[in-house]
Amino acid sequence: MLGSTVLEVAIGLTFCYGTVALIVTTVQEALASLFRLRANTLLAGIKSMLNDPRFDGLARAVYAHPLVNPHTDGTALDERGLRSRPSYIEPAHFAIALVDSLWKVPGDFIQLRSAIETIPDPQLRAALLSMVSRARDLQQFQDMLAGWFDNAMARMSGAYKRKQMLISLLLSLLLAILFNIDSIHLFRTLWLQPGLAAHIKDVPAGLDPAVIKDLMALPIGWTSFPPVLNADFALQVAGWFITATTALFGAPFWFDIMQRVVRMRATGAKPEEVPAAVRIEGKVAATPVPLP
Repeated sequence: MLGSTVLEVAIGLTFCYGTVALIVTTVQEALASLFRLRANTLLAGIKSMLNDPRFDGLARAVYAHPLVNPHTDGTALDERGLRSRPSYIEPAHFAIALVDSLWKVPGDFIQLRSAIETIPDPQLRAALLSMVSRARDLQQFQDMLAGWFDNAMARMSGAYKRKQMLISLLLSLLLAILFNIDSIHLFRTLWLQPGLAAHIKDVPAGLDPAVIKDLMALPIGWTSFPPVLNADFALQVAGWFITATTALFGAPFWFDIMQRVVRMRATGAKPEEVPAAVRIEGKVAATPVPLP
């Protein structure tokens, strides 16, 4: 009974946490698409790389290049004039676009250094001169630029992920409060009534009415509102925060755990170990006796 209760509680909790994480991920992706967060973050990263905060120098020239932004006509004078903003730029294409924006005589690698020396920003000029001085030819210089771009985008990606984790935490906390998904209350109720999670058999592949129905069958939601501000409410707030932090692990993490737990429940109890003496006696009894 204890093992069955533990499995049912684990199934109920992991199903709830996985569904919450799936809802948060779906809402987060919708917000990222709506506000073009990836494209705006990429644009901010390139402006920072090229020290062009006003978008009137090299950053604008790079974004006007057809290899970087093929859906624009190259006439944008500022960020608001951009018809489209790419969410991803190939490092090699960035290198080609930057070189094309720098030189005045295309194909003349010797003249490229002179063009770099005219860059007004001292930090950017020093960085590009350092690379062009070490490059043997144009291809090696473009490879260096692509590596520089990769490193800058890796740092930008880390900052973007930290921002997304904060957004995920806030969304999951908001969801926990709206639907009163209190992990402490959920655990207590499932421990006392493990049959509430017995109907959950399959790991959901996505959000559909059946998944929401199974989720609402669990002990979540408001029974009285507004809550009374007492010690129980403080425990409820702690349960909300626990639920919110579980969404940071992501839906695949929780559904993978749930799949393993469901498999354990379907397997049943492990058969008792047969003593070695009994196994030996059984083998001896089963051994055929040779005829004389």
